Amino acid sequence: MNKVVLIGRLTKDPELYYTKQGIAYVRLRLAVSRSFKNSLGQQEADFINCTAWRKPAENIAVYCKKGSLIGVTGRIHNSHYQNEEGKKVYNTEIIADTVTFLDRKKVEA
Repeated sequence: MNKVVLIGRLTKDPELYYTKQGIAYVRLRLAVSRSFKNSLGQQEADFINCTAWRKPAENIAVYCKKGSLIGVTGRIHNSHYQNEEGKKVYNTEIIADTVTFLDRKKVEA
């Protein structure tokens, strides 16, 4: 079973892209707090790359910004490619199946 559940904050404003076939996607990085503090008593975080597709991607682009708290349910995806020097580069990311917005919407007067 390949299932991941994350809650974290966006590290930058999301940017919406489209494939040549017109499918929407957004790449984002989540700062996910660890469940423990380091030896200095500081909270640390992991920075995890995620990709959302289609309608969830469009919703993220419209409703989220840097610092937004979201929940992601998805799967781990590993890939690799050869760079210009011929060296194999490995990439691990989360492919989001569902995204939940966890911030309360602020009402401006």
